[in-house]
Amino acid sequence: MKGIVVYDTSYGNTKKIGETIAETLKESGLDVDVFYVRDVKKLSGKDYDFLVLGSPTKFGTMSFAVRGFLGKVKSEEWMNKPFAAFDTENPENVERAQAENKEWSAAEKIAQRLREKKMNQLMPVLKALVIGQKGPIVDGEIERTKDYARQFATKLK
Repeated sequence: MKGIVVYDTSYGNTKKIGETIAETLKESGLDVDVFYVRDVKKLSGKDYDFLVLGSPTKFGTMSFAVRGFLGKVKSEEWMNKPFAAFDTENPENVERAQAENKEWSAAEKIAQRLREKKMNQLMPVLKALVIGQKGPIVDGEIERTKDYARQFATKLK
């Protein structure tokens, strides 16, 4: 089974989460390509069995680059294929969104768009926490990301 992990990043935090997911999936025996979103030149569902897509959360949503990438995900090629979505978020924004019952998550919006393309969401979204706008990643989040990727790999098999 071959998959692709695609991420956007501003300060390197989302890149680290995406690379951690890719490495963990590889350790689980899956064939995985990993790309910075702007380096994906051509995307074909014929080349991949699953997609993992992530973005930093900016102003409560995904980055413009990830939004543009979603336009390359053609429903007819990716229909029924599994996916996972992740983001990096500030803990204060997560708490505020919960308190106000609002969705301020790039990952939730990515997942919604991929479900609209008739893809199969195997896991709840991963919200990796970072301190402030630039990071660093909160202690324990890398291990939590590895656990998430291992669970995703198990569901793929």
